[in-house]
Amino acid sequence: MQRLINAGYGNCVNADKVVSIVSVDSAPVKRIVQNAKDKGLAIDATQGRKTKSVIVMDDGHVVLSALVTETFVSRYNSPTEKG
Repeated sequence: MQRLINAGYGNCVNADKVVSIVSVDSAPVKRIVQNAKDKGLAIDATQGRKTKSVIVMDDGHVVLSALVTETFVSRYNSPTEKG
């Protein structure tokens, strides 16, 4: 059974597919996001808010989240989180 993690504002990601959860502050992460947008692999889950973390998936998709990285990591590590 797949475990879904709440990425904020009613959006969820499959926990088994997450490769990394990173802050959006650095230039390399900004390049990853721009490259994903150019390739059509960026998923905007911010609901129009400022992007605070980037979730890299194993299939190359990049999920933009308005949650701070620490919040998403705590949800990821929680065994009871189901979205």
